[in-house]
Amino acid sequence: MNSTYRSMALLIKSLLIMLIVFDTVLVSAAPEISNQPVAIIIHGGAGTIKRELMSDEIESEYRAILKEAITRGHTILRKGGSSSEAVVAAISLMEDSPLFNAGYGAVFNHQGDIELDASIMQGSDLNAGAVASVRRIKNPIKLARSVMKASPHVMLAGSGAELFAQQQGFSLVSNEYFKTERRRLQLERIINQQTSSNHLPKPVHPLLVKYQFDEKKLGTVGAVAIDQQGNITAGTSTGGMTNKRFGRIGDAPVIGAGTYADNNSCGISATGHGEYFIRAAVAHDICARVAYKGISLQAAQDEVIQIKLVNMNASGGVVGVDKDANIAFSFNSLGMYRAGIDKHGKSFVQIFQEH
Repeated sequence: MNSTYRSMALLIKSLLIMLIVFDTVLVSAAPEISNQPVAIIIHGGAGTIKRELMSDEIESEYRAILKEAITRGHTILRKGGSSSEAVVAAISLMEDSPLFNAGYGAVFNHQGDIELDASIMQGSDLNAGAVASVRRIKNPIKLARSVMKASPHVMLAGSGAELFAQQQGFSLVSNEYFKTERRRLQLERIINQQTSSNHLPKPVHPLLVKYQFDEKKLGTVGAVAIDQQGNITAGTSTGGMTNKRFGRIGDAPVIGAGTYADNNSCGISATGHGEYFIRAAVAHDICARVAYKGISLQAAQDEVIQIKLVNMNASGGVVGVDKDANIAFSFNSLGMYRAGIDKHGKSFVQIFQEH
């Protein structure tokens, strides 16, 4: 009888040991829960955006799409998605909206066609991808991400970029898809002003009157985010300048100018007069100041945007996220479409200067 009890005791002990070992395996196999806070900030272009010329209806439309974009990106981050996924989701939404100068509704070049640029960079390994002067890519930011992930190169342009897109499974769209009446009228007006010898004022089309509040907006869209793993990604997309010629390319697809990200400092997406932003290496300069000077993201942005660019007679703005998930923006124009959700979950949507 005693031997029977001993056998049962040994069996029970063995079972308990097996349960403990099994439980330990389960715990170690479970995904790590990160306490890293997430944050996202976006922009939809900076420039001469006049409050007194914007109707309540149009303002509501802009605020709604900005809120939807940050919400979409932030939801991805909260669910454990990558900052790259969040940035692409937010920018794609703005590329699909005719309100912004990116993707559908982008501005016309001198020939009356649409040429699009975009870039993305991830701060974990400094990998980046960019496309320039593409004409048939519905969401250029998605192609930029494919260049980053599936190509040994950083920037692809024109027909070569579109050939790569087809090899990656992208469907090409007609250039007509991007064109809107509002942008066509803007091009016609600029060309008429440049070529007309008659200086008498001409009647303005009602559609141009409706959108006259931001006729001089330097249009670009962008997003910067940090995920639960502490990885920062920045992305930017644009249609460039109305009436651009000769294959002009601005700062949006140039890594270090319009887009930059480094987990050790910050991520930046810029919007403004591209030629100046390239010459000033704006996005990289801001992150370098954070890293080397040890100053805050806000201070670094202000040094570049409010001092360096102003001294160059350049206008525009930036949004960014630093390694501690702080978000910030800075612009030296009358307005900048912008929105964000900080690491505490507090959100904002703004268009004009807030004093």
